[in-house]
Amino acid sequence: MLKIGVFGTGHLGKFHLQNWKEISGTEVVGFHDPDDAVAAEVEQRFGLRRYGSPAELVDASDAVDIVVPTHLHYGLCEMAVRKGRHVFVEKPMMETMEQAAAMVKLVRESGVRFQVGHVERFNPALRALAGQRVDPMFIEVHRLAEFKPRGIETSVVLDLMIHDIDIILHLVKSGVKAIHASGVAVLTSTPDIANVRIEFENGCVANLTSSRISLKRMRKMRLFQKDAYIGIDFLEKRTEVIRMKGEGDEGLFTFDVETPQGIRTLAVDNPRVTDDNAIRSELTAFRDAILSGGPAPVSELDGYLAMDVAHQILRKLEANVKTGQG
Repeated sequence: MLKIGVFGTGHLGKFHLQNWKEISGTEVVGFHDPDDAVAAEVEQRFGLRRYGSPAELVDASDAVDIVVPTHLHYGLCEMAVRKGRHVFVEKPMMETMEQAAAMVKLVRESGVRFQVGHVERFNPALRALAGQRVDPMFIEVHRLAEFKPRGIETSVVLDLMIHDIDIILHLVKSGVKAIHASGVAVLTSTPDIANVRIEFENGCVANLTSSRISLKRMRKMRLFQKDAYIGIDFLEKRTEVIRMKGEGDEGLFTFDVETPQGIRTLAVDNPRVTDDNAIRSELTAFRDAILSGGPAPVSELDGYLAMDVAHQILRKLEANVKTGQG
């Protein structure tokens, strides 16, 4: 039985606790949270032991799940990794790039499993593309959220956009050539809305818009590639693939379009999207990586690369503000 210790039992931490209790082969040995009122609620609701210090919880665990504010990530991760404990940590992986680089080195030296909580990688709408050819050359993303006072100390880039940065890096698999960014701080002291253009070395271009001051929620990604269009709705859990009709497309809805090359037949495929719980899926994948000795699906290097692009964007936004272009 894999013993799990959970750090942080606020809004998201409680979801993690509930899911851990339903994942076979694991046992939550307890939690650490400095807030007495929150801890008392968790003790009563989940029947779990509250550990008095982080070190005590790490010592009692085989693996830890870190769901605390980002500025506390490095200290807890370092303690756990140095003691040979496997680590799941929420995104963004660290507060600074220096911390992220040091953690990548430490994890590689220790041999523990380290997974970053980029939960959208486990969204059923994205996972429905397994088996499909995905080789995008143009990507358009809109991630819009209603304003909530929780987490406003973090810019919209590290709060929302980093989800899409991670997915795009995972799909494109090419080095970043150039980044252009603009943003505005409307209700907080950091950008609340940002628009970013990422150009990759292989020619792919990604346009991303993220906002946390919208009147409606939206989480959509559109991928354009040779002979195909892929639409992913992360919020509604829907996926659509429109491609040139080929072998194996019998039974799909088709329609003809007139192109300069003549009449072409397109097929519309709606891959089956399961009703999976993305948080449970990512935590289960972490468990599986530990038990099998295989790689974590969203590794420390993945977390580092997503942070690197996000911080490049933040520097662009800061520079634009200073020059009056943002």
